[in-house]
Amino acid sequence: MPGRAYAVSTGAGLVAQVLAVAEKLGLDCQEQVKVGRRLWGAVRNIDVVLTHPETKGRLGVECKFQGTTGTAEEKIPAILSDIDAWPIRGIVVISGKGFSPNMRYYLISSGKAVDIEDLEDWLRLYFGLPLEKHVQPPLLINSSAWS
Repeated sequence: MPGRAYAVSTGAGLVAQVLAVAEKLGLDCQEQVKVGRRLWGAVRNIDVVLTHPETKGRLGVECKFQGTTGTAEEKIPAILSDIDAWPIRGIVVISGKGFSPNMRYYLISSGKAVDIEDLEDWLRLYFGLPLEKHVQPPLLINSSAWS
């Protein structure tokens, strides 16, 4: 629903917000679920795994908050590669002003990422939950990014 406030200021805050949205929708949630190992042997955990209580359908969620410009964007290709290796479907939930507009829209258009503001609607579609009727808010584009 437009106008929902998702004030997130840290990565842990983003995880908490994802959990709150999922719980509101009646989904079961688990944090830090081991999914195997990375190429160099490090244990790989999924930030949040959501499970529909009736269908048992699952979705892995990686949470990436970027408050200021920095290195999070450089880690995105590795994250997408990790998700491709999971035994369940996965997405990246992003938040923060530190993602460049180009990276933000690239991720969203890839179908592998969703902004926290759109997560509830995305989860309703994915898990076959009742849809809320509302008017799509206008897309906010930073015009200076296109200069």
